[in-house]
Amino acid sequence: MERDKNFVLGVFDDEDVLLDAIAKVRGNGVKIHEVYSPFPVHGIDDVLGYKRSKLPIAAFLFGLLGTTLALTMQFYMMKFDWPMIIGGKDHAAFPDFIPVTFELTVLLAAFGMCGVFFVSSNLKPWAQPRIFDLRITDDKHVVAIDLATNAGLGEEKIGDILKSSGASEVNKKSFE
Repeated sequence: MERDKNFVLGVFDDEDVLLDAIAKVRGNGVKIHEVYSPFPVHGIDDVLGYKRSKLPIAAFLFGLLGTTLALTMQFYMMKFDWPMIIGGKDHAAFPDFIPVTFELTVLLAAFGMCGVFFVSSNLKPWAQPRIFDLRITDDKHVVAIDLATNAGLGEEKIGDILKSSGASEVNKKSFE
């Protein structure tokens, strides 16, 4: 996948101005590549139009897999592989299986969610991060707009929209 190279950046000082600006920018038909912020901004997902994450579905499925594996493993071990009578109970007493089943359910759900998150976010140990502006780790919010996606609008028009929306700075950033 070819990475986009040219971006227009709108730098904002306040998160309330940022939220209003995102709505105005999207209202003018500009597609926003990403918004970078030094801290979580409440409501930004709704303003950006992000859909609800499917990560809870993955967690449920991996938890179900953990439950199935734990119960199957314990039932096979205690009933067929190495049957043992413990405390006068049946070989396959279900209440005895609950602690191990719970632990394996939680373990597989957690590892599965982490794996799905890393794959869906395209996070790799060898990936080089794009740094749009060093101030996003300190006190600035940056709206990155890809020029290739918004080719019909032009760099100046996007810059004007950002300035009129309250951006303190508008910069261009290119990646090789």
